[in-house]
Amino acid sequence: MITGVVTERHEAVIRIRVRGPAGQDQEIEAVIDTGFDGWLSLPSAIIAQLGLTWRQRGRALLADGSESVFDIYEATVDWDDEARRISVDQAETVPLVGMSLLRGYELVIQVQPGGNVTVRALSQTRSG
Repeated sequence: MITGVVTERHEAVIRIRVRGPAGQDQEIEAVIDTGFDGWLSLPSAIIAQLGLTWRQRGRALLADGSESVFDIYEATVDWDDEARRISVDQAETVPLVGMSLLRGYELVIQVQPGGNVTVRALSQTRSG
């Protein structure tokens, strides 16, 4: 189970450890974004610190109708006591956890400042 908290800005935040290919790691605070269908987004500074491996370019249609082109990297995250290799989208925003990383999990958010955030594996699958 993964736990977090709702901030004063009403953002559901969890902490996760991200590792690069040579073992560099960093614990990050990430906002859960149910409108993001990817795995995880990180800013370029963290991607560089971790030495993440570039994989490809990606495209996304944004809420305002514009298209964004971005780089996609590979990282390993510690997720519910398991190491998972995932795709990381480069985005110059706060780190975001997307729906692909949450697949196979139940998300419960007490939507008030200081409320609990709980991410728990569904009974039929542990890691989606």
